[in-house]
Amino acid sequence: MSVKTDTEVIIGGKVFTLSGYESEEYLQKVASYINNKMTEYGKVQSFKRQPLDTQNVLLQLNIADDYFKAKKQIGLLEEEIQGKEKELYNLKHELIASQIKLENTEKNLKALQSELNENAKKIIRLETELKNNG
Repeated sequence: MSVKTDTEVIIGGKVFTLSGYESEEYLQKVASYINNKMTEYGKVQSFKRQPLDTQNVLLQLNIADDYFKAKKQIGLLEEEIQGKEKELYNLKHELIASQIKLENTEKNLKALQSELNENAKKIIRLETELKNNG
C-alpha cells in the first residue's frame, strides 16, 4: 500500500494542506492546474463581474469540461490502440502464413532441384550409352 502524503499548496493565494496517496509533485501539479485556471479566468472581465459563487461554478464547469474532453480523447486513443493491436495481430498471422508458404516453396524447390539433378545424371548416362552404342 502507498504511503499517504500531506503537502501544503497555495490555491488562489490561500494555503491548503492536501492529503493523498499520490506524490507531493503530483499534488503540487493539481494545485498549479487550479491556479492556472483561476488566473486564466481572472483575466476575463465578464467573469470577474460575476458573484464569487458563480465564478466558482464556472471554474468547476470548465474543469469538468476539461475532464470530459480528456476522457473522450482517452477513449478515442484506446479505440485506436485496439484497432492497431487487431491490425498487428492480423499482420502477424499473415507473416506466419507467408513463412509457412515460403518454407513449403523452399521444400518444393529442393525437391525439384534434386529431380533436376537426377534427370541431368540420366541424360549424361543416356548420352554416354548412345556414344558407346553408336
